[in-house]
Amino acid sequence: MSEVVSLRPHSPVSLSRPRIMGIVNITPDSFSDGGEFLNLDDAIIKGVELSRAGAQLIDVGGESTRPGAERVPIEQEQLRVLPVIQGLVDRGIAVSVDTMNAATALAAAEIGATVINDVSGGLADEGMARVAAETGLHFVAMHWRGPSKDMAANNQYKNVLKDVRDELKNRVAELIVNGVRPDRIILDPGIGFAKDSAQNWKLLSNLPALGTIGYPILIGASRKKFLGELLPEGASPKDRDPATATISALAAQAGVWGVRVHDVAGTKAALDVWEEMQA
Repeated sequence: MSEVVSLRPHSPVSLSRPRIMGIVNITPDSFSDGGEFLNLDDAIIKGVELSRAGAQLIDVGGESTRPGAERVPIEQEQLRVLPVIQGLVDRGIAVSVDTMNAATALAAAEIGATVINDVSGGLADEGMARVAAETGLHFVAMHWRGPSKDMAANNQYKNVLKDVRDELKNRVAELIVNGVRPDRIILDPGIGFAKDSAQNWKLLSNLPALGTIGYPILIGASRKKFLGELLPEGASPKDRDPATATISALAAQAGVWGVRVHDVAGTKAALDVWEEMQA
């Protein structure tokens, strides 16, 4: 397994530089870049560009998980993502597959993907843990409370930090029982998924507490709606990139394993500044 997906443990206050996961959405309806990369060549070119800009891993997804999104047939998802994954792997680029479907994860693994990024943490498809276990790939388990079409109704917490930590710990336990190696698990607190703005900020301001679960943490806040609340009315999702880069640098200070972003160049620059300040 390459260093870009190394899971060497580090404490929440470690100064290890986070990995940058660049996003390629092959969907017509993603909130930020839906429809931009439906063409195979365009999607591959985008992945190559993100890699050259500084991403250590390219996250390829074929199903939107924006609030209110409907599921798409597995066959359609695979037609979207597998050729792109193959094209990037053929170019020597490390790829993660963004999917909630075990069959898609397995097919991606067979053609060279090195990470499974499942926003449901294995809850949407009971076969996902088996695929993660059998392939031995690193597995990103996000905090999830149900399908995107229902997520707005699932943001009731007694204490969002404690509840998310407890639910992630339970998810880890179930994955391990189902054969997933502990050293292959990465956790994602699910920023923007079944969480309102205040809850997102609460989690982001307490990343060291999430790190005490004992597993690497991936943060995916890129261009999300709550960041738009900081900007003038009418600003586009891409205008949220500076705020995303700031979050990435602060997440680095908290010792996260990685950040998932659309704007790789901006995030790399922010991390470069952060790293220089640690010298």
